[in-house]
Amino acid sequence: MSTLEKERDEEKDVKPLSTVDEDGEAKPAEAEEDEAHDDEEEEEAAPKANQRSASLHADAPSAVAAEGPGLSIVKNTLTIARRETRAYFDSLIAYVVIGGSTLALGIYFFLIQQGGFWQVDRASMTRMFEFLPWMLAALVIPLVTMRSIADEKRSGTLELLITLPVRDSEVILGKYFAAFFMCAVLLLATLIYPIAMFVWPWRLGVLDWGPVWTGYLGLLLFSGAGVAVGMLFSSLTESQIIAFFLSAFTLLLLLIIGMLVETLPGALGDAIAFISFQTRFTPFSRGLIDTRAIIYFVSIGVICLLAAFRSLESRKWS
Repeated sequence: MSTLEKERDEEKDVKPLSTVDEDGEAKPAEAEEDEAHDDEEEEEAAPKANQRSASLHADAPSAVAAEGPGLSIVKNTLTIARRETRAYFDSLIAYVVIGGSTLALGIYFFLIQQGGFWQVDRASMTRMFEFLPWMLAALVIPLVTMRSIADEKRSGTLELLITLPVRDSEVILGKYFAAFFMCAVLLLATLIYPIAMFVWPWRLGVLDWGPVWTGYLGLLLFSGAGVAVGMLFSSLTESQIIAFFLSAFTLLLLLIIGMLVETLPGALGDAIAFISFQTRFTPFSRGLIDTRAIIYFVSIGVICLLAAFRSLESRKWS
């Protein structure tokens, strides 16, 4: 073999150090090989990603079908309720409401009105059930419900919450149960007064516990209806302050008109007695369970929650 033929064979065996791309720029040969390898991997990965996405979408309906629609609604509602309850206790609202309300009840119970409980001279918790409905209407319920939906709308997190796989009704119910739970915790905290005075550590007399338990039942029904009213106003505005005052004004009005029943006999007095929270609650504070009052409070709660649901749903129409 001649010298020229050997040189041509050696040039064929040597790989080029660089190549020229479409734009006329030189690129290292190894980089071009890497790009070609990456393109092959992307082509192989694309069908796999599509398969995973299709699998996820296919699993969601099957999961709901496995749990059932009823169980799914309960699960989502409880999840939202736990989230809201945790938010209450992560802020100062829960501690201010519970601590401040318990302190205010103690001041009224023992000190206000010429010596308070000590002047009554008998084992009775009537004064507590005179005070708690007013405190719930003027302070507790408006404070607990004012931020439930209004703050979500103002901060823009409501849309984020709605984009999650939950129904509007589950959002309303979850927030309602969280606010109602806060009121129930407050009422539970006020039990410290009859227990401390008549069970332990003091025994100031023999207390008739029947009116106490019926009074608490009435307060729970009162709170359930009041929280629904507060939820309705919170769903109508983006301002927590406006929601607070609208809720407080409405609940106080429903209490105050009950004081006019005795001065307005006839059909007008009966009509006011029918819608007054004060008139409906009074039998419970005296040890009676009025089924008409139970139906009334439950009806107010259902109607207000339906209105709040429609208000939340109205964003889809705008």
